[in-house]
Amino acid sequence: MSAPTHTRPHSAIRGGVEVRLPWWALVLPALAFAMLLLVILNPADAHAAGGDPAVGHLFERIQETVLRQGS
Repeated sequence: MSAPTHTRPHSAIRGGVEVRLPWWALVLPALAFAMLLLVILNPADAHAAGGDPAVGHLFERIQETVLRQGS
C-alpha cells in the first residue's frame, strides 16, 4: 500500500509569497511619522528647548523649504 504524496501549492512552485497586511499596518507608521515630523518642524512648540539656537534656525529653514515645495 503506497502513502499519498502531498503536492506543493501553486504559489510555492512559482516561488512567490503572498502577504496580506491589514490597512492599519501601513497607515499607523505613516501617521506616526507625519506627526513626529510636524512636532520637529513646528518651532512655535519648541520654546521650552534650551539648546543651540542654530538648531532652531535649521529646523525653520527645513520647514520653509518643505512648505514652499508643497505649495
